Amino acid sequence: MTAAGSSSPASPAEPRPDARTERWRAHREQVRGEFVDAAFRALAEHGPDVSMDDIARAAGCAKPKLYRHFADKTDLYLAILERVQSMLWERVLAKISLTTDSVAELIRTAIAEYVAVVEEQPDVFRFLVHSRLAQQAEQPERAIEVAQRSALLAAQMIEERLEGQNVDTGSLELTAYAIFGAVGSATDWWLGANRTKAEPMSTERFAQHVSIIARNMLDGVAELNNLPLDVEKPAHLAFEPE
Repeated sequence: MTAAGSSSPASPAEPRPDARTERWRAHREQVRGEFVDAAFRALAEHGPDVSMDDIARAAGCAKPKLYRHFADKTDLYLAILERVQSMLWERVLAKISLTTDSVAELIRTAIAEYVAVVEEQPDVFRFLVHSRLAQQAEQPERAIEVAQRSALLAAQMIEERLEGQNVDTGSLELTAYAIFGAVGSATDWWLGANRTKAEPMSTERFAQHVSIIARNMLDGVAELNNLPLDVEKPAHLAFEPE
């Protein structure tokens, strides 16, 4: 029994964040980011078959230090993939308005920015698809998950503007996944087989083709679900009946 006048034992205080742990985490993220920067420089110099040794040299350090900050080759590969996706989202979101831009304009702008980044960094994209690191990755499904997150994010952004409307969100997510997959496959062709042709498809023409492919996929899914779709309207109005 507690003595008279004494207070009940206080509940244990929540543990405070360890400042040293936080500083180490921030430092580790900074160093990882610097290694990804070095990977981009190495890719520009050596092409898509860049090695871990090439990346370490570009970073100005020995390879063991590289492995102190990345668990394995797959970890570095995914960090490069995530950097590319972040770069793409930043560029796209800086150019669009989800409230006022039409669906067609959203598609055109997103594809144009994507193609611009591919044109600026073609060996980065070749590396992500065909490099030895990509083929040797022990957990390739993790790379698929990273790509799927972008598709899911795109679907969720549209869903938020369709709240209250009779739109099958599962179908919307499937469409986003399909469009991202089609764009990725088209890019693989554009950077590969297309470049061997006597008159390769230009950047502008490729962007037009991919935009039409994406738009037609969206039209087809809307028809499958008996939804009226006007791609010349913003997303929150595009599915409303006339």
